[in-house]
Formats: sequence, C-alpha cells, structure tokens
Amino acid sequence: MFKKILIANRGEIALRIIRTCKLMNIHTVAIYSEADEDSPHVKKADQAFLVGGARVNESYLNIDKIIEIAQETGSEAIHPGYGLVSENAVFAQKCEEAGIIFIGPSPEVITRMGSKIESRKAMEEVGIPVVPGITYPLANADEAVKIASSMGYPVMLKASAGGGGIGMQIAQDREELQKAFAGNQKRATDFFGDGAMYVEKYIENPRHVEIQILADKLGNTIYLWERECSIQRRHQKVVEEAPSVILDEQTRSKMGAAAVKAAKSIGYSNAGTIEFLVDSNKNFYFLEMNTRLQVEHPVTEEITGIDLVEQQIRIAADEVLKFTQSDIKRDGHSIEVRIYAEDPKTFFPSPGKITKLSLPTGSEVRHELGIEEQSVVTPFYDPMIGKLIVKGKNRAEAITHLEHALSEYEIEGIKTNIPMLREVISHQAYKDGDTTTNFVSKYLQNK
Repeated sequence: MFKKILIANRGEIALRIIRTCKLMNIHTVAIYSEADEDSPHVKKADQAFLVGGARVNESYLNIDKIIEIAQETGSEAIHPGYGLVSENAVFAQKCEEAGIIFIGPSPEVITRMGSKIESRKAMEEVGIPVVPGITYPLANADEAVKIASSMGYPVMLKASAGGGGIGMQIAQDREELQKAFAGNQKRATDFFGDGAMYVEKYIENPRHVEIQILADKLGNTIYLWERECSIQRRHQKVVEEAPSVILDEQTRSKMGAAAVKAAKSIGYSNAGTIEFLVDSNKNFYFLEMNTRLQVEHPVTEEITGIDLVEQQIRIAADEVLKFTQSDIKRDGHSIEVRIYAEDPKTFFPSPGKITKLSLPTGSEVRHELGIEEQSVVTPFYDPMIGKLIVKGKNRAEAITHLEHALSEYEIEGIKTNIPMLREVISHQAYKDGDTTTNFVSKYLQNK
C-alpha cells in the first residue's frame, strides 16, 4: 500500500480524500494556490505546498509543477479528485512517465472516453444503446441543419469534449440550431481546446440515471447500483439520490449489466460512472462516461457502505476487489444537494468571507464541506462550497431529514442556493418522484 499520496485538488473533495487516507494510515500532501493558503484542506493535510497563483491555470492546472511537488515529497501516487486534472490524459501520461501512480484509469482510456463522439462509437461497437445521433464531428452549421432535419427536431447540439453543460444547447428548429452552432463551438474551444461539435436527437423529459462501477486491474468489474441526477439547472446537477425513484429491479439489473459490459469492453480500471438517459418507457441510452470519482459519490457510499475513495486507492495499488456483485447491498435511501456560493435569485457567484457557519447535526446527516467559519470564498474557482447528504430508511424519510437539515443551515457573509434547494425538495412534484431533467424549468419560479 502507498505510504504517501499527493492530492491534486482543493476544497471539499481534497478534504474527503484526506479523511480516507488518514483511516488507511497514508501520509497526505496537499497543494494550494495563493488564494487558498488558509483553506481547510491545507491545514488538514500532513504537508502542503504552494503550487502557483490564484488563477486555476497558474495553480491547480499547472501539471508540471504538481508532478514536481509529488517527486520532491516522495509521493508514490496522485489522487486527482474530480474536475481540474482528473480527466486530463496528458496529466495521467506525465504521471506514468514520472513513475508516479495516477489514481484513475489509463491515459488511453481517458482519451477515448473523454471524447463524446469516440465514446459513442465505443458503446455502439459493443451493443450498448446510445441516443440516436452522429459519431463524427460536424463540418459546419449547414451540416448540422441537414442532419437535424433528417432525424427531426428537437435536437441537442453538443461539444465532443464538453462537460458541465458547456457547449450544449437544445434546438427546436433550424433557426435555433444555426444560431447555436458558432457560439457553442467557440465556448467549447475556449473551455476545452476542442471545438468539435456533434448533434443527437433530444429525448424530451428524460431522467438522468448513472451507474457507479469499480474495476480492478485484472478486469474484475462490478456495479454499485445507480444514482438519479435528474434535478439539474442549465445541465448542472443540483440534487442527486440513490437509488433512482424510477427504476424497477429488471431495468436496474439491465443497466448495471450494460455498465459493466461497457467498462470491460474498454479495459477500464478504477472507479468510473456510466451515465444514461432514461425515457418515460424506461428505455435507457448511453450518454457519457466519467472516468473519475463523481461529485455525488457519497449517496452510493451511504446505501452500500463502501468507501469509494478507499477502493480507488486499493485498485491503484494493484489490489484485487475483495467483493463480487452478489456482495453489494442496498440499504435505505440517500439524497445529496450541492451548496453553492451564489445569489439564489440571479445564480451569479457570491464570493466573500463566511462570517457565520452553523450546521445541522444528527446521525442521518453527512457534510462534505470545503469551507469553515471565516473562510473566504474567492471568485477564482467553482462556487460549490460543499454538499449536504442525508440518509433515511426510505425516500420519504430521507426527504424529511433533508428538509429539516436545510432549515437548520446558517451561512452568513455570502449568499447561497439553499433557498432554491428547499424549494426543490419541498415541491410536491419532487416528493411524487417527478424528477425529470426539466424539473427546474417546469416547476420553479427561479429558473
């Protein structure tokens, strides 16, 4: 087992990884930017090193500096968390060249599954259902219109290298598609360095359901049930829960088997997530693969009792999975909400100093926070400051726990999206399980 791991991330996920490493008696090395010098993850790690300036490209995306710190500290492995360098094949390759273990899949797999076009091809080759669309980059807006006309509107225009809703737009007709093409292509180029676009049929009122998988280096692969992530705002997940409210056992088993088949077909190793869209008839379609730990991984941990970070580390250290599919239990229901430092009316980021932080308590409540009282939320990074996770014997009980916990949250000095979260989970449509990806635009006043 590793003696020392560098964590190439910040905030709540860095703290989450540190917690598991301490339980495993693994020494941790944190990195921080000039803006994060006083952040909690810096204080909790065994060692911490300045990686660069406040801006993300000067620090947390400074690949060469991160690897240099890992070498200088004798770190045997690097855990990338999620976001930042977690799905950066160049970073994974440079770790390999430096003799440092990247806690994740191979650079080749990251590259293949990081392209939505290439990943669609890979899934089609092994018979995994995909949303009808093309598997090559569009030459221009005219070609997009031609293809959309043949498959019928509405369609979804997507960036091949996209993520977090960037480079995605629904087009209801030819005019909308032509207007969307250039702007989305530019955004994709600016954010991902890749302006390749493709188009697929838009499935109306779908549910977003993802399957968590684990695979060791010998090819042993299992799934840890599913998470429903349908409550989204502008294609960004807001509320996630496990298990899904819509799946029956037969569909659940089919999706799990499809996810395992998908992972095995590409030689996947470590933790990963296969994301699907599910229509009103419970037909499911491959959406994309996340070759990393997900933000919403705690809800899976809550219902299975399995520490996913621990399993990531053990797999990276060449250990074989200690359990088979039949060993994976499913106990109760868990819900996670993402807490953002943002104005609940405009949804603009709300940086500033947290002057008061009072958290709900109880055995049914779990916090994953990247801040503490007197922390300064800067404008340089994603405005998510933490996550609130609850568990109940069933979904109704979990919702009750969540409503109570959100009513007890007190954060002063900045604005947060907690009012929106309370509006979502108290809505009767949510309680009834009407959790399609159009929930926010359909039911909430603050869209």
